[in-house]
Amino acid sequence: MTTSNSGITTRLSVMMFLQFFIWGGWFVTLGTFLGNNINATDGQIAQAFSTQSWGAIIAPFIIGLIADRYFNAEKILGLLHLAGAVLMYLMAETTEFEVFYPYVLGYMVLYMPTLALVNSVAFRTMSDPSKQFSRIRVWGTIGWVLAGLVISFVFSWDSQEAIAEGMLKNTFLMTAIASAILGLFSFSLPKTPPRVEKGEKITLKEILGLDALKLLTNKNFAVFFFSSVLICIPLAFYYQNANPFLAEIGVSNPTGKMTIGQISEVLFMLLLPIFLKKYGIKKTLLFGMLAWALRYVLFAFGNSDELVFMLITGIALHGICYDFFFVSGQIYTDSKAGEKFKSSAQGLITLATYGVGMLIGFWVAGQISEFYTVGDVHEWKNIWLLPAGFAVLVFLIFAATFKNEEIHYEEK
Repeated sequence: MTTSNSGITTRLSVMMFLQFFIWGGWFVTLGTFLGNNINATDGQIAQAFSTQSWGAIIAPFIIGLIADRYFNAEKILGLLHLAGAVLMYLMAETTEFEVFYPYVLGYMVLYMPTLALVNSVAFRTMSDPSKQFSRIRVWGTIGWVLAGLVISFVFSWDSQEAIAEGMLKNTFLMTAIASAILGLFSFSLPKTPPRVEKGEKITLKEILGLDALKLLTNKNFAVFFFSSVLICIPLAFYYQNANPFLAEIGVSNPTGKMTIGQISEVLFMLLLPIFLKKYGIKKTLLFGMLAWALRYVLFAFGNSDELVFMLITGIALHGICYDFFFVSGQIYTDSKAGEKFKSSAQGLITLATYGVGMLIGFWVAGQISEFYTVGDVHEWKNIWLLPAGFAVLVFLIFAATFKNEEIHYEEK
């Protein structure tokens, strides 16, 4: 069965749309919700965000030990989202962090594996994924963007008055409904049976991508690998603090404005092959690192009045920050791994960045944010300048130790 069938293409597009509408529908405003509805400390907010990392660490086990061996991917996808809908509803009704945390941890352990499952369903249904996948994946970005626009411009749940009234709890209810819809819809998706024969052995090294550790004997790849982990610390500051920061200083429709970052991501994704061809992998990665430092300097000195353009520019830099480092990094990893270790290498870099790197990053962001809080007011200038400085440090280390090399990147 191929995606030449327009009905299947439509179903896969709806799947991607809902998958990322769900993530964008609550995760962006999580910090603002916790700080206002539950009166969580910055340390507790960091704990809540770090559940994404725990989910990323646990996800390979769910995929490798269950999805790839025993059950159809679309059925597991449906069950995980139905269970997620229940947890989303419970989170909306919670007023204490001690009760909220187990729910959000459970939810992320369920949600993170679905990111791999939707890709699995899509790839295995396509006749030519290199040409077809991007047209379906873009609906995920549209879903994330639309979630932010709905929160800000349709319901205004992130206005200062609505935040004070606790209206952000509705983001969880909206997401619960979307999760239930995707859960039920998943059972109508093309059948995607297990990839591993029941009698076939699968090792822990294969599940975690540890087969690719031998790539670290290459000095250049080792520099890239550890730089990727380190740059996740500034990345965590953005995910954790950007929405509370914009809301606290009085920027109107903060969640809607943050969707500029996702739109930018799509545009710079189109420019990435041109940059890689013209400047090479080293300069492209360095552009990405430097963009992290620049965006946080803009956040540090911008405000909600005459300097709001600095904040908007900082948000718009997300395309360079994310695509030029993380996406080009995936391309670099693919080129270094060789055919045998492609999957293992991508699994390893995902585990290192979204797992270990972000886990450290969220903890650091929580500690820094708590340190620079007086009463209920954050000293945002100091909070943003620290990850800016750290990004510059990683930039300088990478520039000095990584040697440029040609990679074979095929435009598809």
